[in-house]
Amino acid sequence: MSLVCNVFRECVRAVRGDILIERKDPSDKEFHFQIWFRDCLERIGEHYDESGRNTYPDFTLVNFAEGYELKGLAYPGREASFDSNSQIPCGEHNGRQVYYVFGRYPARPDGDRYPVVDLVICHGSFLNADNTYVHRNKSFSGFGSYGDFLVRGRKMYVAPTPFELAEGSAHHRTLILPAEMPVDNDYVEIATLIRREVESMVVAFKFDLRSNEIITEHVPNPNAGGEHVFRAYRLEGDPTEPVGLRERYREA
Repeated sequence: MSLVCNVFRECVRAVRGDILIERKDPSDKEFHFQIWFRDCLERIGEHYDESGRNTYPDFTLVNFAEGYELKGLAYPGREASFDSNSQIPCGEHNGRQVYYVFGRYPARPDGDRYPVVDLVICHGSFLNADNTYVHRNKSFSGFGSYGDFLVRGRKMYVAPTPFELAEGSAHHRTLILPAEMPVDNDYVEIATLIRREVESMVVAFKFDLRSNEIITEHVPNPNAGGEHVFRAYRLEGDPTEPVGLRERYREA
């Protein structure tokens, strides 16, 4: 069982009901959207563990084996990609199904209360099908003319958002789930989205400190061409214009 249909429904109700984001600290770029989502969880009576700023995912549910990672995006602004500093996006983490919540809000509001412009909740496997990669930061010593510098290899992953992947998702409220997941009766299917795995995959990289160049190592993907099928939904009463993968994401 999953709670995602209830969570998405409550988020849509909040948007329809003009429940606004309230910014407590003007210097905080993202946490205000997390508070808005937290309030949605509380309204449906769901217990959750709220994580710290550098843990993953942002909210883990108590009674369901699932978690929610929040990505607030200022609009207009950077909306085609997002940074993931501590964990590569995926659909499962520590035995929990992971859902990503993308909400856009005005980049230059005229106050500290403002609306959610549009919303996408997607299963993490829509962003990346591999759940096996384990993120670790490593370091080494001995760099510098005296050999006493430590170099930290801190990876940052930059992934496309659903607004970039799925044309037609902007200015709407869309739920994207694996095709085999059931949904409630008040959900209207608007599209089937198929993501195909690439022919080769990066398994290593080397950074040359003299030339500042990165050299990547590729191997054949054992799942090359494999299809991962997703369905996009909207709640009854919302526009049913379909979404579709942008051309550059359609083929491996």
